[in-house]
Amino acid sequence: MRKKWKLALACMLLGTMLTACSNTVEIPADGDDILTSQTITIDEPDLTPPPASSSESTDKSSEEAKPTPSPKVDHTNMYQSELTGEWISKDLENQRPVAIMVDNEILTYPHYGINQADVVYEMMNSTANGRITRFMCIVKDYEQITRFGGVRSIRPTNFLVGFPYEAIFCHDGGPFYINDYVAKKYCAHLSGIFARYTRPLSERPSWATSYANKAYGSEYTEFVTWDEYKNPDNGKYSVGLKKALDNAKFSKEYSSSYKGTGFNFYDDEETDLSDNAKVSSASDVSLPFPHTSTALKYNKTTKTYDLYEYGQVHTDAADNDNVTTFKNVLILNCSFSQLDEHGYMIYNYYNYYGSNKTKGDGYYLTNGNAIPIKWTKSNNDSDPAHYYDAKTGEELTLNVGKIYVSLVPSDSWGKVSIK
Repeated sequence: MRKKWKLALACMLLGTMLTACSNTVEIPADGDDILTSQTITIDEPDLTPPPASSSESTDKSSEEAKPTPSPKVDHTNMYQSELTGEWISKDLENQRPVAIMVDNEILTYPHYGINQADVVYEMMNSTANGRITRFMCIVKDYEQITRFGGVRSIRPTNFLVGFPYEAIFCHDGGPFYINDYVAKKYCAHLSGIFARYTRPLSERPSWATSYANKAYGSEYTEFVTWDEYKNPDNGKYSVGLKKALDNAKFSKEYSSSYKGTGFNFYDDEETDLSDNAKVSSASDVSLPFPHTSTALKYNKTTKTYDLYEYGQVHTDAADNDNVTTFKNVLILNCSFSQLDEHGYMIYNYYNYYGSNKTKGDGYYLTNGNAIPIKWTKSNNDSDPAHYYDAKTGEELTLNVGKIYVSLVPSDSWGKVSIK
């Protein structure tokens, strides 16, 4: 027994000596197979661990330097908007937008609600009065509207542009030239029923009074609201969009024949158009609308195009006077037909009697650059316009964000300036 004890003690001393050279010792494993071995690590709490080698240190610091991957955005109960490509509530997916006609005469400034629009069209409203323009604002989430306008009359071209969106038009009347469009069974429109605000002259921006120090006429007092509105000065009630839609009993959802907007969007990536051989710088844009002097200027900070009217940056009084700005700009060359001597006209957005498609030139601007494009529109009211890279012929893919579209009369297309 004493011999065995001494032998065990000797083994233990030998093991301790070996430990000084290595932290691990291989010994035969328990079990039937004597050839199998296992590695046992011996803890040494009283000893300071040796410093890591330089290669080990480098590996560790390299590992720590690796950026933590950004967590994926949770798009549960969301979908990518057909109007902007942005992720919005899935509750809105099948909801038709509204198309609100907004007067662009300086006497109606300031505008309200424009910044809530997903897509803004600006087009000549009349050949008279310096080819004054009017906005048509496409709004998806219209339940968020508090005050939008001022609202004015509609023109035939607005129906041609708005029908593919299956938009519900909000306006205040229009010339008899619109009668055929209003009579279409799929035309949904609300006219002349919205809130009437009292507008003191002090509401007009100081810069605008230098153009006209004229009081607001009744034609500049109408605004779309979501809820009913009571004018505190005269006690009159005006119907809100909520009640107006309920009363009209329009379907609030897209029909089974809805064909989309014609817009395609990138998802996670973004383009600056620099890989296109025809790309050119586009920081300052001037459009040939003499009355409004419409311009767009690239904002390097926001990477969007700020809208200018009458030489001033356009702001939204319902959005804390924030600037109206767009990620995507489409400028389209489009001919028009004069309807009478009073300035009424219609863009030849598509030709009922000619070829099956209308087509034209244009430009697409985003991230400070521009490329030439082609656009087409079929004669079917429900078909959207489509936009193509003029160089490759491929259909455009837009960056995620709001869109500004201008229909420029062909007879002044040469006056479009992009620098």
